[in-house]
Amino acid sequence: MILGYLDPIAFHLFTKPVYWYGIIIATTVFFAYYLADKEATKRGLKKDTMLDLLLIALPIAFIFARAYYVIFRWEFYKGDFASMIAIWDGGIAIYGGLIGGFVVLYFFARRRGIKIIKLLDIIAPSLLVGQMLGRWGNFFNHEAYGEAVSQQYLQDRFIPNFIIENMYIDGAYRQPTFLYESLWCFIALVILLLIRNKLAQSEVFAAYLILYGVERFIVEGMRTDSLYLGSLRVSQVLSLVFVIGSLIYLIVLNTKYKDKKILYRES
Repeated sequence: MILGYLDPIAFHLFTKPVYWYGIIIATTVFFAYYLADKEATKRGLKKDTMLDLLLIALPIAFIFARAYYVIFRWEFYKGDFASMIAIWDGGIAIYGGLIGGFVVLYFFARRRGIKIIKLLDIIAPSLLVGQMLGRWGNFFNHEAYGEAVSQQYLQDRFIPNFIIENMYIDGAYRQPTFLYESLWCFIALVILLLIRNKLAQSEVFAAYLILYGVERFIVEGMRTDSLYLGSLRVSQVLSLVFVIGSLIYLIVLNTKYKDKKILYRES
């Protein structure tokens, strides 16, 4: 172990370990909810709508995120139920969480009489907050990293020393892919917040899928822990589908249905 190497355990509470991963996830949920709730209020939704959605969607999203990860690593987990549910050891997939969240959102929107796309537009920036901050949980768990590189390689890219020290994993320095995704999501978040009032209804969420999908496709190709379907990286395939699908949707919306668009600020 080298100087400055971070322990995944933040502290112990009554002899029980409290992990940085959990602290970061809790912090992430708070900020993501705050942003979505503020926008929901501005757009005329009833008070506590986003809180009600969060309380239902969050546990389901985590279950889907873990199940997605376990399914694509079944050879490792089969026969060991305790390991399957050990989410505190890391191992959740954002796309699995999104699928679970979308399932909940669909039924929630129908029950509350709210347009699904309106909710998707509202939560899009919050999803970027979740991905931007949540990746630091991977940092403390020393996971979601890339191929081996030299220490000089990392220093030449002005990566802070405390990150470089914690990228020394399994006998080699690693690409801090968690950092690349976190920074990209921060930039994407700023872009989305700056342009969303100029976008039509549904374009906000489509923009999110493009901004995140491009990043995930690129960074996923650098990682060493990808989930595979045959020889294909699952996250790259999904990212490509989301990006291409969203681009086609935006082209059709802005050509064939241009006169029927509803401005986001008026919806």
